[in-house]
Amino acid sequence: MDFALTEEQELLRHSVQRLFVDHYAFEARKRYGQEPGGYGRAQWARYAELGLLGLPFAEEHGGSAGGPVETMIVMEEIGRALALEPYLPTVVLAGGLLRLGGSKALCADLVPQIAGGHLTLAFAHAERQSRYDIADVAATARHEGAGYVLDGAKSLVLHGDSAGKFIVSARLSGGRSDKDGLALFLVDAGAKGVSTRGYATVDGLRAAEVTLSGVRVDAGAVIGEPGKAFPLIERVVDTAIAALAAEAVGAMAAMHEQTVDYMKTRKQFGVTIGSFQALQHRAAEMLVALEQARSMAMLATMMAAEENVRERRQAISAAKVQIGRSARIVGHGAIQIHGGIGMTMEAKVGHYFKRVTTIDTTFGDADYHLGILAETGGLVAA
Repeated sequence: MDFALTEEQELLRHSVQRLFVDHYAFEARKRYGQEPGGYGRAQWARYAELGLLGLPFAEEHGGSAGGPVETMIVMEEIGRALALEPYLPTVVLAGGLLRLGGSKALCADLVPQIAGGHLTLAFAHAERQSRYDIADVAATARHEGAGYVLDGAKSLVLHGDSAGKFIVSARLSGGRSDKDGLALFLVDAGAKGVSTRGYATVDGLRAAEVTLSGVRVDAGAVIGEPGKAFPLIERVVDTAIAALAAEAVGAMAAMHEQTVDYMKTRKQFGVTIGSFQALQHRAAEMLVALEQARSMAMLATMMAAEENVRERRQAISAAKVQIGRSARIVGHGAIQIHGGIGMTMEAKVGHYFKRVTTIDTTFGDADYHLGILAETGGLVAA
């Protein structure tokens, strides 16, 4: 199988790399994090100028019709740069729901705004009791007149405090963990009955608690088929996990490079610590873990659009397991070789470790996905 990128994909990688090299030094990242919403608005405009915000959307709506490989390229560079912008929630998560389930009218209205950098979205789905079960939704939607009324609370909505609109999951029927009965609704962040409490997450990004109380939406705001939204949610979450795997690979690669560079310059007992065989072995173990994660991220990318749900979920879960394990090996090695300085706010390696640790717990940690693999017979049949 040929894993080489096409000429267009190589140009995309080069463009994104240049964007972050020119505008995302560590000190610049700190400044971006202090802006309203916790990310750089000028940087977001540069994303739009490069066409990154319209990358996966159809050309007829102002996008580029890119696929999972193009998303992987962008997300890996986002991981290397430790970028703070809401690319995952806007383009991959909520944007994926809109792209795959939105009506032509909604896509024609919203996608140009997203691609132009004028609108950010957030997927308001997780709830406090749901843990990693994406079918566990207690928020309710009831018919009223020609529309719906939404009630409930959503937790850890990524970049929810700066989003212009939410895509909200709510239950029309069934029990709390039933896969049937779910629906998706486009809700304006400033709508009556919507309240948002934002906060910083441990990795330097932003999230929010979103409460809906008697929020009215019309029938045109429904994403997908009412009551049958779970397959759409599951597919987009799998796509997001593949994107997160690529981001983690970018972060781990940067951690490994910075650690090897540190070993070449830091001296102890009059010699560089890179001359110590034990640390050489540790760096080699980190590299092996990184390459294992890279291989599984590629598998997740190739399987993200697979129509066979069972095969897709097995591949995605296998990738999530490896990403979580590799993140621990690379992260622990990087911190321990750097010593105490690795845990300070001034050292970038510690921020990478926080990010990959957060990625491990997003949409299910390694242990959770290992359980899914065990229940489904494993990635490779015995």
